[in-house]
Amino acid sequence: MMAHFRTIACLFLAGLAPLTAIADTPPSPPQTTTPTTGVTPSPEVAAPASTSPTPSTSGEAAPAADEEQPHPVVDRIVAIINNHIITESELDERVTMITSQLNRQGVQLPEHNILVHQILEKMIIDEVQLQYAQDAGIKVDDTQLDQAMVRLAGQNKLTLPQFRSEVEKEGVTWEKFREEIRNEIVLSQVREREVENRIFVSDNEINAELAKEKAQGSSRPEELDLAHILITVPENATQAIIDQRHKKAEEAVSQIDHGMPFAQAAAAYSEAPDALSGGDLGWRPSTRLPALFVEETQNLQPGQHSRILRSPNGFHILELVNRRTPDAIPNVSQYHLKQILVRVTPETNPKEAKTKIDTLYARIQGGEDFGKLATLNSEDDSRNRGGDLGWVSEGSTFPQFEKVVKSLKPGEVSQPFETPLGWHILQLEAARQATDSDDGKRMAIRQGLRARKSDESYDDWVRQLRDQAFVDIRLDDH
Repeated sequence: MMAHFRTIACLFLAGLAPLTAIADTPPSPPQTTTPTTGVTPSPEVAAPASTSPTPSTSGEAAPAADEEQPHPVVDRIVAIINNHIITESELDERVTMITSQLNRQGVQLPEHNILVHQILEKMIIDEVQLQYAQDAGIKVDDTQLDQAMVRLAGQNKLTLPQFRSEVEKEGVTWEKFREEIRNEIVLSQVREREVENRIFVSDNEINAELAKEKAQGSSRPEELDLAHILITVPENATQAIIDQRHKKAEEAVSQIDHGMPFAQAAAAYSEAPDALSGGDLGWRPSTRLPALFVEETQNLQPGQHSRILRSPNGFHILELVNRRTPDAIPNVSQYHLKQILVRVTPETNPKEAKTKIDTLYARIQGGEDFGKLATLNSEDDSRNRGGDLGWVSEGSTFPQFEKVVKSLKPGEVSQPFETPLGWHILQLEAARQATDSDDGKRMAIRQGLRARKSDESYDDWVRQLRDQAFVDIRLDDH
């Protein structure tokens, strides 16, 4: 099986944010949180048994009382999340699939019971987000899913039938794989809507990072290859719980000091979503990492691990795999844009704003001049220039804004779309690759800061979402 397909097939193994603190893994006891619904399913789910024949009224003999009857197939509940259940068979299926995947990747697995608890926690975290998406009306229809499957097949240089054949060779049904991909797309859309679209990096933050690099005598951000172990500490935890969590971190450090590979310790002890991949964070610019991590690794040599670090999320242990300085500053994609903006504020009627932008879009489609309409209607400073925003660099705007920009060809006009500022219509005048080193440096810093903020915000959001859910783990019940 080709490496690209293995990556696609395990999309659901990893969380979207490598630093997200989400798990309460063993040896902690089963956890129950305050319910938000009154639904409490029974501990077991039985498949419907075959219906016994109704005694005949025409004299036919009924089955003998001691005749062996078929027994219902019982599937034990291992977790309840609000009004949703996870059964033992669902968990077993996921464990088998992930174990096979990790074995192919050469990842050293923790003890089986630890692996099972970690996989169950990942299923719980996914489920609370999927429930949130359903309540928020976020969904992926079959047409969108079909298009995604075609793209995945193309990325693996396969036709769709060939891709399906490769999936089924892995022992996964095509229907199951499609639903996993559907859920991954939904989770991605949830993160984009609730976290990434709210992230903003100011010029002042970039200037501060540039000043820090100048003070350190560096011309560009250093990149670090890190592995990571996280032991979470709940919000408002008692000192006893904090001490218990710190003791677990000490045990992990002790195992590493006595020869356990860091990746194996991460798989056994870490409660981050990257635990089962050995805690690998990969190469990241220092701007994307918390300052605590960057400072701690300054005096480490490749292969060394840090002391136990404390953050609001819990306790961290880092391993510096390697470090490097990028050879070159990347080129910057720049876009010459015109815009019409209809702002949405707390005082704005959202329906009126949407009606206004739709009307303006219809007038553009009808042949009216974009610049004139922008001058008369755009609710920003660009109206004084016929909506002209000038050259906008990649990474300097909201993610959804940039996504629309990148989808346009010169001369094209976008459909109305929304950002935290309001409703926009864009016209792309031209695009270019800029080689100005200052622009490239600022873009790299902006992207790193945005990614770091996104990781941290997503961490907080998921933790709150799980804390608010009713979660009853029954894995260890007998």
